[in-house]
Amino acid sequence: MTSEVAYKQNVDHVENVSHAEDAFLECDEIQDPTSITDEEKRLVRKIDWIILPCLSVCYIFFYIDKTTLSYAAIFGIEDSLHLTGNQYSWLSSIFYFGSLAWQLPTNLLMQRLPTATYMSINIIAWGACADPSFMIITSMWYKRSEQPIRIGIWYSALGLGIAGGGSLPSWKYEFIIIGFLCVAWGIVMLLVLPNSPMDTRYLTPGQRTIMINRLRENQTGIENRQFKMHQFLEATTDVEAVVNGGVTNFGTIIIQGFGFSTLRCLMLLIFLTPNIGAAFGLRFVPESAKVGRLVCYYLTGSYNASFVMLLSLTTTNIAGHTKKVTSSGILFIGYCAGNIAGPFFYKESQKPTFLLGIWSMVVSHIFEVVCVVLLWIHLRGENKRRDASQRVNDDASNLKHLPGALEDMTDKENSNFRYVL
Repeated sequence: MTSEVAYKQNVDHVENVSHAEDAFLECDEIQDPTSITDEEKRLVRKIDWIILPCLSVCYIFFYIDKTTLSYAAIFGIEDSLHLTGNQYSWLSSIFYFGSLAWQLPTNLLMQRLPTATYMSINIIAWGACADPSFMIITSMWYKRSEQPIRIGIWYSALGLGIAGGGSLPSWKYEFIIIGFLCVAWGIVMLLVLPNSPMDTRYLTPGQRTIMINRLRENQTGIENRQFKMHQFLEATTDVEAVVNGGVTNFGTIIIQGFGFSTLRCLMLLIFLTPNIGAAFGLRFVPESAKVGRLVCYYLTGSYNASFVMLLSLTTTNIAGHTKKVTSSGILFIGYCAGNIAGPFFYKESQKPTFLLGIWSMVVSHIFEVVCVVLLWIHLRGENKRRDASQRVNDDASNLKHLPGALEDMTDKENSNFRYVL
C-alpha cells in the first residue's frame, strides 16, 4: 500500500513539472508497478490511434502535393506552358533547391519550437516539413523496437497518395484542390496532434509516467529544446549521418527515375536486391517485351521499403536531440540533392530507353549496397567495443534503469547506448 501511495505521489509530481527534461530526470526515481504491462499495452494502442491517423492522412496529402507535377505532365502542363528541352527537368528540380537550403534550419527550428505546432503551420503554409518532423514525432512517442512498423504505417500512406493523385480532371485543378486539402488537414493537425508526451491532454498523469518509463530503454531521451553546439558538430562529422545522407542521395535518383526485425541493415539490403535486378532488366530486356519491362518497373517500387528501413535506422541509432534533428537535416539534404540531380539523368533525346537514366539506377543501387555494408560493419564493431569495455545485460527490461536513459546525451556520449543493426 505504501508503494502505491509513493507511486501516485511521483505521478502527481511529474504532472506538475513544466519542462520535459526535468520530468525525465525526476522519473529516474519512479519504480514501475508490477501491473504496468497491461496498462502499457492499452497506452500504446491509445497512442497509435492519436498519432498514426494524423500522420498517415497528412502523408497522403503531402505525397499527392509533392507528385502533382508528374501528374500534371500527363494532363498537358508541358503543352500548356510550352515547355521544351530540359525545362520540365528544371521544373521538377527547382522545388528541391529551396528544400535543400531550408532542410538544416527547419530541423533545428523543430528542436526549439513545439514540433507538432511547427509542422502543422508548415503544412498549412506550403505543405512542407512532413518527413523530418514525422521522424522526430515517431522517435518521441515510441520505443526503438516499435518505430520501424510505425514509420512503415505512415509511409505506406503514400500508396493512397499515388492512387488518388492521378484521378483529377486537369493539371490546374490538381494544384488548387490538393493545395486546399493540405491547408485543411494542416489546421486539423494544429488542433489535434500533441507536441510531446509531456504536454498532451490525451494522457492521464499515470499514463504520462508510464510513457516516460517505457521510453527509458531507448537510451535517447525524448525532447530537449536547448541547442547544443557539441551535438551539432558531432552530427556533422558522424559517419552514420554522412552514410545515411549518401544512401538517400543516390536512392532518390532511383525514385525520380521512375513487424520488422532488428536486422535493419540486412532488411535494407534485401529490399534493394529487386531494385538492382529491375534496373538491369530495364536496361537489357528488349523493348518488344512490354510486359517484362513493366514488371521490372514495378519492382523498382520495392525501394520504398528500403527507404523506410533507412528512416528507422536514423531514428533509432541517433541519440541527443540536437544531434538527432541535425542528422535528420543531413539525411534530407541528401534526399533533395538526389531529387535535383535525378531528372537530368533522363534525357529527352534518349526516349524511350533512357540509357543514362537506367545506368544511373544501377550505379546508385550498387553504391547504396556498399554504404549499407560499411555502415553495418562500423556499427557492429562499435557495439562489440562497448560490450568489451562495459558488460551490459541485453535484457531490454533492464535498459531503462541504466544511467543516461533519459538524459540528453548523444549515442557517442552514452556508453550504455547500443546501435540497432
